[in-house]
Amino acid sequence: MLGFIIRRLLLLIPVLFGVVTLVFFLIHLIPGDPIDLMLGDYALEADREALAQQMGLNQPVHLQYLDYLRGLMVGDFGTSVHSKEPVIDEILERVPATVELMIGAMVVAIALAIPLGLIAAVRRGSWIDHTSMFFSLLGVSMPNFWLGPMLILLFAIHLDWLPVNERGDLSNLILPAITLGTALAAILSRITRSSVIETLSADYIRTARAKGISELQIVVQHAFRNALIPIITVIGLQVGVLLSGAIITEVIFDWPGLGTLLIEGIQTRNYPLVQGCVIVIATSYVLINLLTDLSYAFVDPRVRLQ
Repeated sequence: MLGFIIRRLLLLIPVLFGVVTLVFFLIHLIPGDPIDLMLGDYALEADREALAQQMGLNQPVHLQYLDYLRGLMVGDFGTSVHSKEPVIDEILERVPATVELMIGAMVVAIALAIPLGLIAAVRRGSWIDHTSMFFSLLGVSMPNFWLGPMLILLFAIHLDWLPVNERGDLSNLILPAITLGTALAAILSRITRSSVIETLSADYIRTARAKGISELQIVVQHAFRNALIPIITVIGLQVGVLLSGAIITEVIFDWPGLGTLLIEGIQTRNYPLVQGCVIVIATSYVLINLLTDLSYAFVDPRVRLQ
């Protein structure tokens, strides 16, 4: 297993190199000048040149790229164009909010999807099955940028039950977590249903029934446990999606996480900040996939990581 982990970590290097290269040149192709955004259109030319030299923006793009790579080698993500603070400090300040939102969305998704999928699998073909699958299809069909404002209109404005102003206590987390977790719950419930249905048709399930084991014990201890690998796969992939997909939700609810920080960096042409956010998101995605692969062997001892 150690060799597997080392190989996966080594594969992280070319992936991050490609991400850094692509993002660096794409952000430099966006029309506009960060100097104009910082000093305004009527700034003196001498002030513009001094600021560009101070920030290294007067160098050719390829030299800026090489300087950035050299900084990454020693863990330097650069300095924010506007705040003059280290980029890594700004990112670390926002990471807890994004992780909090991601965990809240996962709790919502798992709490809805697992029971719904299990019931639909056990009652396959019944009205409960059809109703649960209809709601799962409905959940997949509702995009975050529509569901979020609808929840705000209903629960924050009309009913005045929940706040929507930035990050606070648990009540501030409920609406963004539901917005972000609904689509995942819909996908996860369908995967749970199909996985458990397939497992329930296995020979060892028929043997367990012949031994007189209760149906609840068969479903929970035997069928569900052996159906966990595809469920874990979807959860692992969707956690990575939540990191990037949280951008829209964070903007809607003014949530102070990585998503809003990334949007601010793009709007102000803050090159180091955008690149740092993307690198953190990409690294997290790869590491989460690694943890997902490692969890297979823990859930099912028959799985061996080579």
